Amino acid sequence: MLYLEDIKIGDRFISREYEMTLEEIKQFAHAYDPQVFHTDEDQAKAHPIFQGIAASGWHTCAVTMRLWTECFPVAYGLIGSESNLRWPRPTRPGDKVHVEVEIVAITPSKSKTDRAIVSYVTQALNQNHDVLLISTTKIVVFKKEFKPA
Repeated sequence: MLYLEDIKIGDRFISREYEMTLEEIKQFAHAYDPQVFHTDEDQAKAHPIFQGIAASGWHTCAVTMRLWTECFPVAYGLIGSESNLRWPRPTRPGDKVHVEVEIVAITPSKSKTDRAIVSYVTQALNQNHDVLLISTTKIVVFKKEFKPA
């Protein structure tokens, strides 16, 4: 587990790969984002933007979250306070997604000296190093001295 003392600006974390399958893309879309460019291969081919089936951006986010938790093991979990994200390119069936995280800022709490807000930039990339998702996220990170109530 990582505590505030273990993290510095410029630190980088890289996850394992995760393969996006056609079946999983369709299952996620049917459950949470039922649009034809996520669920129907034939209709997706005719879409003016996607021109083929693409994973929901929220599916890419969910996979990114899974990979974050594995490669960036912060004590007490990734407690988000803010995130800004973009999807510059669609995630496709067969894409092998991995995430790269870089710490860009650490802002100590003024009122609670046992924690800080850590900002990091994440890129989710496929096997060709195409950026599928980019986000800037802020999380609460505790010092080793933190004692839960």
